Amino acid sequence: MISKSGSTLQLIALADFPMIQKGDNLAQIIQASLEINQIDLQDGDVLVIAQKVISKAEDRQVMLNSVVPSTEAMILAEKTDKDPRLVELILQESTEVLRHRPGLIIVQHKLGFVCANAGIDRSNVQQEEDLYDGSVLLLPEDPDSSAREIRLALEKVWKKKIGVLIIDSHGRAWRNGTVGISIGFSGLPGIVDLRGEPDLFGYELQVTFIAAADELAAAASLMMGQANEGLPVVHVRGFPYPLREGSFDELPRELERDLFR
Repeated sequence: MISKSGSTLQLIALADFPMIQKGDNLAQIIQASLEINQIDLQDGDVLVIAQKVISKAEDRQVMLNSVVPSTEAMILAEKTDKDPRLVELILQESTEVLRHRPGLIIVQHKLGFVCANAGIDRSNVQQEEDLYDGSVLLLPEDPDSSAREIRLALEKVWKKKIGVLIIDSHGRAWRNGTVGISIGFSGLPGIVDLRGEPDLFGYELQVTFIAAADELAAAASLMMGQANEGLPVVHVRGFPYPLREGSFDELPRELERDLFR
């Protein structure tokens, strides 16, 4: 628990969460897990879900031996020392390649954010030994829609207003290490606009926007871990901002205001 100005933020990673398979009903599985963990949802609660379980349920796993690399992919693979089939998937999932070096390709993802290797991952993805070089996991096609479907299903059961946040681990410009960020959500704000609010000394804030969804994503990512913890869902109570309908479109900075590209 983290206390701030008399309020409390509580994050609980759901224990004994099952391995997710293609076609699983995540809302039902999360409902059962909440009951096992003896958590009753309340108005204002938020559920934070790791991207990988969404992608697995939505069959976003791709066998590399099914991918035929294009000429563009083979040229870029030569420059980056990457598997041409993986590079082909990166290109298919992206709208633009922004930077590259050996081992890394920075792209503008189709979902609207900048990330490494289009968010394609092999960690915590079960591999089939008889398949040439195994498989990789793509990001969900529409994380906002995935979050909305889960939220509505759980609200129907509990009769409470909640938020659902889908997160992934991304690197950041100018800093080492990864951090949890939001890639889709429903029922909570992405941005909280504090312009016009007073600070401690009565000064009226002029430009303060809080990336509330990303701040919560980073906190929940600490609870999930990055290796073999098996804790892909975190229950949050005490989110300090009012819930409202929101979407990921609130977060990406407009290209004309992006000084880093």
